[in-house]
Amino acid sequence: MSSIGRPFLAVAAAVVLVATASACDSSDGGGDSKPASTHTVTAKPKLDLSLPSSLPTSAADLKKWEEAYKRGAWKNWDKSQWLRKAADFVNPVIDGLWNDDRMRGADPEDKNVPADVPADQGQTDPAPPPVTAQRVAAPYHRSAPDVGKLFFDSPQGSMVCSATVIQDPAHPGKSNLVWTAGHCVHAGAEGGWYRNIAFVPAYNDAGQSAAALKGAERDVLAPYGVFWADGASTSQQWIDTGAEEGGSGSPYDFAVLHVTPEKGGKSLEETVGSAMPVWFDAPATAQVGTLDAWGYPAAPPYDGQRMYNCAGKPGRLSLDAGQPTEYRIGCTMTAGSSGGGWFATRPDGKTALVSNTSIGPVTATWLAGPRLGADAEKVYDAVVKKFS
Repeated sequence: MSSIGRPFLAVAAAVVLVATASACDSSDGGGDSKPASTHTVTAKPKLDLSLPSSLPTSAADLKKWEEAYKRGAWKNWDKSQWLRKAADFVNPVIDGLWNDDRMRGADPEDKNVPADVPADQGQTDPAPPPVTAQRVAAPYHRSAPDVGKLFFDSPQGSMVCSATVIQDPAHPGKSNLVWTAGHCVHAGAEGGWYRNIAFVPAYNDAGQSAAALKGAERDVLAPYGVFWADGASTSQQWIDTGAEEGGSGSPYDFAVLHVTPEKGGKSLEETVGSAMPVWFDAPATAQVGTLDAWGYPAAPPYDGQRMYNCAGKPGRLSLDAGQPTEYRIGCTMTAGSSGGGWFATRPDGKTALVSNTSIGPVTATWLAGPRLGADAEKVYDAVVKKFS
């Protein structure tokens, strides 16, 4: 089985630029003469993958990069041209890029941590027994209106994670904020920001199988539309130390996005009718009570099209004694559930987001997610402030 620590690789639909053929008729209008016909074929246009020669340092520079991306330059993954810094996020809307084929056609890609994680100075609790993920009741807009899928492009192809609609204190009732994992938006120490990041709330709302969805139109997969990220923030620790394998950076593997509807219209929260509050500095392990993890697992035995959840009492996981411990619960969800929200009940009786799926073992028996402390709140506040 694949682990959760890596997002889920999708099969990108081929982009075909078809040469056009046109027939031009001409006639002098005389008698029985047959119209002359010519058949011309235009040259196949060349995809422009060029980017501005220097990295952006101003709003004007970022605009140039946006225009280059729209021309197809987002496919240029030259390391020297891969935007990395927190302030360099560029993600212009490319209308229709996330079509039904790109969203539906998906294969998982593994990112592994060891099945047996050693204890760090006694901070790691025994591994929990596996808990079989339960299928969420459809329609999802009633069972879990805050949950959806996050799509993005990387050097390896088109990929997908899970994500959650969260509240925005600057825009009560009209939030456009989404919570996910840092590794779902930024490659960490070895790369930069991913591209074409878009959120689809209540993906496959009716909960149909992959077989039943064959040939389904985009409005079936994305009944509430596609929302493109126009702002993003992740931890500096993830940018500096995040890695594809082994769990490096996992205690800081969180991110917040601000999104905008592809076609314009109401805010994300108004569209889905709900947004989850975030509970920063929630208690550790048993004191937090039961944690409920949600997402769209894709590696077998799952098909990536349906939503699942696991619930359990968390234990502690520590991959580095010098970093914060993480929550860990038993769960059989696989790749694709990365970034999905973990929910708990606060003392006031309200449900709130307390973590997100970050990593899991090759055996797919448990999940781990970061505790959301001061560093996570800083990431959240940065996006709220920017769009307030």
